This record gives sequence, C-alpha cells and structure tokens, in this order.
Amino acid sequence: MKVNILGAAVLARGTLAGVTSEPKPVTSRPPQSTIHPALSSIYAAAATTEPQSPVSNVASKAFDRIIQIWLENTDFNVSSGDPNMQWIASQGILLTNYFAVTHPSQPNYAAVVAGDHFGMDHDDFISFPANISTVVDLLDTKSISWDSYQEDLPYPGFAGFNFSDQTTFANDYVRKHNPLQLFSSVTNDATKAAQIKSFMNLTSDITNHKLPQWSFITPNMRHDGHDTNITFSSTWTRTFLSPHLNNPYVTTKTLIVLSFDENKSSPTPNRVSTVLLGGAIPPSLHGTTDSNLYTHYTMLSTVQANWGLPSLGKWDCDANVLALVANWTGYRNAVVDTRGLFLNVSYPGPVSNKMFTPGWWPAPATGLKCAAGRGVLPAVVATWGRGEGTYNYTNVYPYDAVAGVAVGGELADGENDNGRVGASSSSGGGGGAGPSATAASPSATASGSVGVPVRPGGLICVGVVGLVAVAVV
Repeated sequence: MKVNILGAAVLARGTLAGVTSEPKPVTSRPPQSTIHPALSSIYAAAATTEPQSPVSNVASKAFDRIIQIWLENTDFNVSSGDPNMQWIASQGILLTNYFAVTHPSQPNYAAVVAGDHFGMDHDDFISFPANISTVVDLLDTKSISWDSYQEDLPYPGFAGFNFSDQTTFANDYVRKHNPLQLFSSVTNDATKAAQIKSFMNLTSDITNHKLPQWSFITPNMRHDGHDTNITFSSTWTRTFLSPHLNNPYVTTKTLIVLSFDENKSSPTPNRVSTVLLGGAIPPSLHGTTDSNLYTHYTMLSTVQANWGLPSLGKWDCDANVLALVANWTGYRNAVVDTRGLFLNVSYPGPVSNKMFTPGWWPAPATGLKCAAGRGVLPAVVATWGRGEGTYNYTNVYPYDAVAGVAVGGELADGENDNGRVGASSSSGGGGGAGPSATAASPSATASGSVGVPVRPGGLICVGVVGLVAVAVV
C-alpha cells in the first residue's frame, strides 16, 4: 500500500523482498527537503483550521490524567541546583536516576512516544511511515483522549519545520520538539492532526474543562531553555505551573511530569532532572526523591500499566514503571547499578545520519508479555508477524551489545518482574547491531509468522519499511 504524504510517496507497509539481514550502515543519509510554507498560507490556514478537543474518563489505577512537560538541554546537577527548580521539586517527587536515551533533541522526542528512536542522531526533518505505531495507537485501543500542546504553533496540525517570532524572528515553535508531528500515523488523519494544538488551545481547554487524559506540552525555544538558560526557563516554568497546581480541575488525580529532553554535557551520563507533580502525588511525598532507574521509555510503560494497555514491543516493553504505578499494580522494577551507563549515543538505523541503514527497520518483539501484562499492540503484530525482535527489548534500558552502546549498566538484583536479565558490560546481553546476522523477512499479513534466529550479541534483522521524509515548499 502506498500513502501519499504531502505529495511524496512513502512505502508505508510491507517488506523489501530478499532482505534478510541489516544492510551495512553507510555514513550519510540522503538529504530530505523541509516543509517551509509561505507566511500567507500559514495565516490563511490559521483562519480556518479548527482544533479538536476530545475528552474521556477511562478507568485507571494511579492517575486519571497525565501531562508531560519538557524543557531543554540541561544537566541534572545544574537544574536541580536552580532555586526555582528546587521549589518545583518541593511540590512533588524528584527522580534522581531518570535518563534521556540519546542526543540530540529530536530522537528523544520520538522515543518518548514511539518506544524507539530508530537510530536517529540529528534534528533534521523526518516523517515516519504510517505503520510506525505510537502511544496514540495504544490510547486509541480504549478511547483514551489525548492532545499535544505546542507553544506558538500557528494553527492545529501545522506541518512546517518551524515558526519564528514574526517581530524579532527569534525561534519560537520548532517541529523537532513536537513528538507526534513526526509520525504519519498521526498526521495523515486530519482529526488527529487537529489535536496537535497551541497554548491558546490549552488555555481554552482548561477553561472549558476539556483537558484530555494524556497530553504532551512543549514550551517555545526561549521558555524551554534551549535558546536561553536554566534561570530563564525555570522562572518561566514556575510561573506557568503555579496556577495550574492550584487549580483542582487540572490537578485532581493528575500526574504532571516535568522533565528535560537531554542533558547538555554529552560526554557525561545523560541523566536529567525529572519531577512528578499534581494531585496524583500525596502531600506526604512532596519534597521526596525516587532513585529507581527510569528513562524516557518509562513514560510509555507507565501509561500502559496505568490503563492496562498493550506495548509497542520496543524499548517500552520492559522499561521500569514509575513507582507511583508499580505500587498499584504490584509490578517489581529492576534495580540497576547505573555506574558507567551513559545513554548518550544512537545505534545504527534507518533514520541515522552517521550509521544509516537504507531500507532496513528494526523489528519489534511481538510475542512478549511486557510490563503491563497486555502483550503487544495487535496492529504491530499484524504488520510484523511473530518474532523476538531486533534488540533485547526485555531489558530495562536500551542497549546494543555489538555496537557497544549503553552497555555500562548492570542489573543489581538479576531480574525484573518478568524475570528478564539486564545487559551489562560483561554479559554482552541479547540483541545488538551487527550486519552479519540473518533472519526471515516479516510477514505483511495479519496471519504471518516469522521464525527468527537469535544469537548472543547479534541482530535479528527483520523488517523493512521504506521511509521518505517529504517536503513541500
């Protein structure tokens, strides 16, 4: 099946016949054009495009609503030492071992909604094929409402690469910080695209009591600290959060997760300050800390466990679940010694610039139970067939044993709740990235089944879906 996205054809489902192993990575990815609409067309669309604001009240466990807010590029010690961030931490729980998963910004935004960054190591224009599933597909299985709020987005569903301040021409909205906009499975649907909205819509949704149960909030490039600093961004963040924390409609049984996309000092461990806020946090836990290992993939596993949703079969599958939810469900998180764990580089993949694997995509592990106990999204299984996955997606953090990516951590207690042994620098772990491993190609039919050989440290090379990042000027 071919899907036309903004005038360019994208192979959105299926395989490339005869490809049974990862192509040797090449050092450069073909350049991709960028969407830069004329200002007049932006204003015209803004005058006519209407936002969508679905609501729901689906039964949950630890929280009824989750709001994720991301700031930018700040080391843990810098952010946790800022007076405004310290005040914010006093209103909730500070996570002291929360890690981003790579550099730079964009792959982290992709990872938090898709369970993988697919080797991305850049902030270039990317539009993922329509059969790459996201958290939206998981939420839709139970009709759980969702929205994305992007400051200074000119109109709902705007597809452009950026939108600057029209007076100073400073950076305001940027597409690379808008996670759902990266995925054609969302943007191809006009209704879903209209759920990617601006802060003006956030204000009206709060006023009209139309907040969704899942949302992602991105401030503009000044307020998130990208083009300023932690002093500026923390001052803005405290001012932004304070009235919401005092609004019962916003906070009642709501989990607000304030985090950073990545740290600033890339040679160091990619640990970022993250605070849990809102009415889902009992006052008795305000000002406390949680030292469990969490990553951006935890945001997916936590949502899945809270609402009893399936997994995407990627790094979300067995990522540690926030203790807030794990305590409700009885899930036992893995205890990890994080010494030597960096999570600051990407592995080879189909959207990598440095280690590009043209035409080859990592396969999800479709037969796993995963942390929420609901298995893998049926649509993912239908697309890929049954298989164990390219990497060891049962590990609590992403790693690639062959490429030597993120192999420094060690599971302190030997297993997590599903009995999965973690990666370590000595063990070598399960899947990895190596061009010599082979496997059958995945079935493109719902009934297909793939037998996938596994070797320690090797790569289960399943799956090929074409990607073209498209452009319209």
